[in-house]
Amino acid sequence: MAFFTIFAAKLKQQKMKLKKLLPELVSGIIDAGFDKDFKAIQTLSMPKIKSGADLYCIAPSGAGKTTAMIMGVIQQLKEAFEEAPRAIIITSSKEEAFALEEQFEILGKRTNLRTFVAFDQGILQYQKDMVYEGLDVLICTPKRLTELVNINGVPMTKVKMLIVDNAETVIINSSHAIIYRIADGLKKAQFILSANKWHKNFNTIDERIMKNPITLEIE
Repeated sequence: MAFFTIFAAKLKQQKMKLKKLLPELVSGIIDAGFDKDFKAIQTLSMPKIKSGADLYCIAPSGAGKTTAMIMGVIQQLKEAFEEAPRAIIITSSKEEAFALEEQFEILGKRTNLRTFVAFDQGILQYQKDMVYEGLDVLICTPKRLTELVNINGVPMTKVKMLIVDNAETVIINSSHAIIYRIADGLKKAQFILSANKWHKNFNTIDERIMKNPITLEIE
């Protein structure tokens, strides 16, 4: 596993190479004003995500790693395609899931990418129906994802990205089983884990599902 520990100060003067990004994503970044203050984790992680590498993004809260992940998904998926989801993002709570979707709406507003949030308190059959109506990015809590998978509520044939946000919280809450279950069924997919700090259980994930992952750690 390649491991890079980066001190944010070293990247203050380094700028994101916008010319190499999807034009619609660049427009979303500029509209949101993010181009004026890129975070170190964003500058560092985007080339890795674009390359298709498996990735750990470890950085303190507020460092911009979730935004980096969303930028990466938009860059990789580019536009709406067929009905089955191509990215699944697992996060720790309903509130976090809707916050992610809000950021997708901001950064991806110049694209036609479709997102949907599935959460524990929602009506399971309704959420299954919405998934099958067609979407590109499914954002969900671990428990609800497990329930959807158990009733064949998420077609996996097109999934090319599996992402775990707030990974240390998800793993601590013993939700790794659904991560393994989905990962084991994917032939070719990019795996990204985002966390505030490294957790010892990440080593098991590394051995089980990651392929020569790169670890980016911002201090």
